[in-house]
This record gives sequence, structure tokens and C-alpha cells, in this order.
Amino acid sequence: MKELTKSEEQIMQILWDIEKGFVKNIISYFPEPKPAYNTVSTIVRILEDKGFVNHRAYGKTYEYFPLISKREYTKKFLSRIMGSYFSNSYKQLASFFTEENNLSLQELEEIKNLMNEEIKKQKSIKK
Repeated sequence: MKELTKSEEQIMQILWDIEKGFVKNIISYFPEPKPAYNTVSTIVRILEDKGFVNHRAYGKTYEYFPLISKREYTKKFLSRIMGSYFSNSYKQLASFFTEENNLSLQELEEIKNLMNEEIKKQKSIKK
């Protein structure tokens, strides 16, 4: 799977949120100043060429929809970051985020609880 540019990712975020839409619908979700119709149309066609979106034709008008879920892209993107920056170590990733983001005690407790729940799930699967 290819990596998205910033502009492509912006459009994909919108399509993931709205699930399907025409170029004019996509543009309506951009903040001011809104990009030009032709710009968005071109980027959507690039996304289609890359295999991220497809369309349904209604005459000369196209309704676009994602072919790849946000979760699937996030998983691939995170996997690439993990390998490039954290030597595929989730421990290094967790350490980086807890140190660099000044997480509050409450946030740390919530993460700890999530981890404890996952530990319980995995232990019950192994039994």
C-alpha cells in the first residue's frame, strides 16, 4: 500500500467520515479558504489510481467512496512508523509517547487499564 501525501490524506479523512460523496461534498468539509474544485477532483482521481477510492457514475458525475478503511490504513501507517522509528518495539513507542507528550496521571491510568484488559484477554485465550 502506498503512503498518502498530506493532501490525499486530508481527502481520505473526509471520505472515511462521510463514507461516500461527490467532489462538491468533499469540498464542503474543508475549512476556508476551500480548495478549488479542479484541485480536489485531481487528487481524488490520484487516490483512485492508487487504489484508495473508487466511484459510481451518474452520467458525467461521479460519487466517490473509500476502498480502504481508515483502520486498515492506520495499521499499515503505524507499522511503517514502528519499523522506521521504534525498531518494531511497542515498548519504545510507549516510552516515547509517555515521555514526550507529558501525559497526565489520569491518561496514564487509562492506558494502564487498557493494557491490563488486553493482558486478561490474552491470558484467557491461552487457557
